[in-house]
Amino acid sequence: MPVQFISTDYNPWVVALSFAIAAFASFVALDMAQRVRTPDKTMARGWWIAGSLAMGTGIWSMHFIGMLAVALPFVVGFGYVITGLSWVAAVLVSAIALHTASRARLTPLRLAVGALAMGAGICIMHYSGMLAMDMSPGIRWSATWVLISIGIAVLASAAALLIFFGLRKLHGHSARWGQFAAALVMGAAICGMHYSGMEAANFAQGAVCLSADQLRGDSLGVLVTLATLVLLGLTMFTSALDARMQARANELAKSLQSANSELQQLAFRDALTGLPNRLLFDDRVNLAVERCTRDGSRLAVLFVDLDGFKPVNDSFGHRVGDEVLCEMARRLAAQARTTDTVARVGGDEFVLLLEGNPDTTAAAQIAQRIIDAITLPVTGGAHEVRLSCSIGIAMFPSDGPREQLLAHADAAMYAAKRGGGTSYAFFELHMNAGVREQIELQRDLRLALERQELELHYQPKVSSERKVITGVEALARWNHPVRGMIGPAVFIPVAERFSLINALGNWVIDEACRQIAQWRDEGLRIRVAINLSVHQLRQDDLVQRVQKALQRHTLDPAQLIFEITESVAMEDEAGTLRTFERLGEIGVKLSIDDFGTGYSSLSYLRQLQVSQLKIDQSFVRDLESSADARAIVQAVVGLAHALNLSVVAEGVETAAQRDVLTALKCDELQGYLYAKPMSAKSMGQWARDLNPPSNVQFGNSTFLDL
Repeated sequence: MPVQFISTDYNPWVVALSFAIAAFASFVALDMAQRVRTPDKTMARGWWIAGSLAMGTGIWSMHFIGMLAVALPFVVGFGYVITGLSWVAAVLVSAIALHTASRARLTPLRLAVGALAMGAGICIMHYSGMLAMDMSPGIRWSATWVLISIGIAVLASAAALLIFFGLRKLHGHSARWGQFAAALVMGAAICGMHYSGMEAANFAQGAVCLSADQLRGDSLGVLVTLATLVLLGLTMFTSALDARMQARANELAKSLQSANSELQQLAFRDALTGLPNRLLFDDRVNLAVERCTRDGSRLAVLFVDLDGFKPVNDSFGHRVGDEVLCEMARRLAAQARTTDTVARVGGDEFVLLLEGNPDTTAAAQIAQRIIDAITLPVTGGAHEVRLSCSIGIAMFPSDGPREQLLAHADAAMYAAKRGGGTSYAFFELHMNAGVREQIELQRDLRLALERQELELHYQPKVSSERKVITGVEALARWNHPVRGMIGPAVFIPVAERFSLINALGNWVIDEACRQIAQWRDEGLRIRVAINLSVHQLRQDDLVQRVQKALQRHTLDPAQLIFEITESVAMEDEAGTLRTFERLGEIGVKLSIDDFGTGYSSLSYLRQLQVSQLKIDQSFVRDLESSADARAIVQAVVGLAHALNLSVVAEGVETAAQRDVLTALKCDELQGYLYAKPMSAKSMGQWARDLNPPSNVQFGNSTFLDL
């Protein structure tokens, strides 16, 4: 008698639920596959394990939910061991899928192996789950439907891999919608495999499920459904949170990269002209020298210094000066070839690196073209500026090693400038003596600041009417252990050139305050004048440094007077005014030095709130022979007194000059007629009337005495 089989019907609602679970699991799997591709190996391994568990559990649970869709006349149950093995098979399938998806690219071989492995695993999971029912009599299988289910499993796996690798090309909303559509396709494929596998199973009439007393199908289906939804939901939430954090991290990384790029631009580019700065130029010289050494070729370094640029700033202000510098930078860049490098290394100093194996003829031709370009007039607004330049040229390897190229080009430039400017000069060996001396001096000067080899000498200022000393000017001297006493005319330019001027200026301020305090403790009240450089005026903490020095030595601020040359005061009018106002607020007195040699206006002079004008010695020198000089001095004295300012004349060397200045009512006189600069000890002895250099008496140094 032929065996009768049970006809199977499917509950459409449960079928829809199984499809939803399969699609959800597929959506999570696609999301996990993207997480697995993270460069962090530890994170990638963690996502691979978590994704395998979540995806495998989702596919596995879909099988048991699908079993509930079938209306069977017997109680359904599943054996513990085989059911567990089917879950392991589902997790392994997911692990294979995610591992394949994490590869950089999908080759045909990788697609074939991955699809077959995944398809086999899905089939093992499904059919082992069916075997877990332990039917009696056993399930009769339809070979046709089994083959169809296997084919669907393999094709679905291949489609899943192709879809995932296709989604990699999409971004933003397109990627999310593509992932959603792919999840629907994969969910349908998984359901198709399951229900085709169910069609392959034939249950005999009167069959009994022997495992009904183990895992009940109805209760297991509900539990698995809830647990799977919770697991997939948590996994999806974690993945979405990670994606958001990665997106935020990518934004921060891009922002950091952009900031780093800007910092690199600031670090290696001149802010005003946009040309490479000294750091970038040195780096390119190093690379070029390496190439030349390897290839046996040559290169040239041109040092360009603008002649006559300072009066542009003094006359027209920094805005016009900056425009002129930018125009000169454009002209220099226009004369350079694409293989060359043009950089700005100082205020009005530029350098060119000529590569491509240039000889002296080529370097000279480029230098002449630069001179011709620079000498063309610059028209800006109502101003027309004409400049020239001096150029020094050093060749590699003939003019020394890499470390000396720029210094040698600089020395050659100074030789061209000494020759009258508007020319170029090649480096010659005799020029090296001056360069070496400058380098040695700056090295020794750094050590001198540490070893306290510097000292201050003081030159008195004398009241013209009362013939008493009313103050002194502090002048730096360097007691070199080998060269002996060195004057400021030698080492101040070195300090400015090698960025030591601020350290030197800070030392002068503190040492002068210390000496004032020492004189005070000895019973002497002496007012001391200190020269401020333009570099010190640009220090943001100048006023704080002065205030701390005064507090450290407990001084009356009125005993300290800062002298600044008129031309320096005019370089940055707004900046000088702010600094003077802040210095005045703490009680320090201010003086304009070399008055008459600059271009200051009367309105600006009133705003500066200075207490003193100092007439330049060039006018004093000509007092005996020039009526113009006397007229200028008389005008300055009259102007100063009208503004309630005192007047000091420096460089007084003869009695005739003294008499003229006294007749013109100049308040204070300073010069070799009275005394040369002397040590603090000699000045103290003079104050006590011990070995005075002249018959001038010493009086209390205070503004109230004037």
